[in-house]
Amino acid sequence: MGKLDWITEELNELKEKGLYVRIRVLQSAQGPWVVVDGKKVLNMCSNNYLGLAAHPKIKEAAIRAILDYGVGAGAVRTIAGTMELHVELEEKLAKFKKREAAILFQSGYNANLGAISALITKKDNGVFISEELNHASIIDGMRLSGAPKVIYKHLDMEDLKKKLEETKNYKKKLIVTDGVFSMDGDLAPLPEIVELAEQYDAMVYVDDAHGEGVLGDHGRGIVDHYKLHDRVDFEMGTLSKAFGVIGGYVAGSEEAIEYLKQRGRPFLFSSALNPPDVAAAIAAVEILQHSDELVKKLWDNTHFLQKGLRDLGYDLGNTKHPITPVMLYDEKLAQEFSRRLYEEYNIFAQAIVYPTVPLGTARIRLEPSAAHSKEDLQYVIDAFEDLGKKTGFLK
Repeated sequence: MGKLDWITEELNELKEKGLYVRIRVLQSAQGPWVVVDGKKVLNMCSNNYLGLAAHPKIKEAAIRAILDYGVGAGAVRTIAGTMELHVELEEKLAKFKKREAAILFQSGYNANLGAISALITKKDNGVFISEELNHASIIDGMRLSGAPKVIYKHLDMEDLKKKLEETKNYKKKLIVTDGVFSMDGDLAPLPEIVELAEQYDAMVYVDDAHGEGVLGDHGRGIVDHYKLHDRVDFEMGTLSKAFGVIGGYVAGSEEAIEYLKQRGRPFLFSSALNPPDVAAAIAAVEILQHSDELVKKLWDNTHFLQKGLRDLGYDLGNTKHPITPVMLYDEKLAQEFSRRLYEEYNIFAQAIVYPTVPLGTARIRLEPSAAHSKEDLQYVIDAFEDLGKKTGFLK
């Protein structure tokens, strides 16, 4: 037996259980319709909520930045990699989020790794109090820290209070939660979390990756949605979803952000975001500051799609967001739905299965955008009706 034969066995097992994920290749710009593996398909699984990934103003900004600043930043931020573009974007993000300051990272994943691991370390008398369904990047940030953690049940404020009581003797306590949970589209009960944090003298860190561009005034996110700007200590965001570019950031008080610039490892040890990406993100923020038209269009499309699917009898769970989990439960059925949507209906919608979600909760996660037309979304509804009947899922 060869030393790597176990890999073949593991892959075969994934395929047998319906857990093997086929990675499809796009051959066009992101948009409502894309070319995937040589085929034009309706794109229903992108995080490009506002359709900004190929927006003309954003593309123009990236091109101008290449001509003015080149392609790469050339260094880490603390040596020779901080350009005026980085400072401008950080200032615009802070203003957009109604915070004092912001720090840029290379991705949302790196933002969580860098900030969470810096805020509490294994040398501190500190503890993380983490939501049960937090994103993998939050979990990895806590692992990198080495500090202890306790987990409270999903959306369960009684359990959060219990965990805070159990950890009240720690010097530093950080409650960490997603704002929007990316697989289900449900929202963290942030007002209640903040009240408990204040009661137990804990810091609050919110991952707003799926909230910005979607929730709040002009898409400012879940903290704005609940009007909690001065009561949430750290707001993490990504530039790769609603903003349509790449990168991540954390916003908060000026002093807290300065601390992260001194201690955030991806900020200190990985090259800065490239000039065209930064310029493109600046243009995206400016578009949202200027108008909320795209946010309103996104929600109009969301309500249309979700009503149509629910009327057919599909379970969409507890979503309060454009994230639309069409629950099929069975892993092999979800994979079949995804394959047949692509092959028979020209709809690109990937199956979400274990380990991304628990066993027995497999689904097709649809994501409408502001770029979709009503005709696009009606086509999706009709396809789900037809395929649901063909498979026997809909009676």
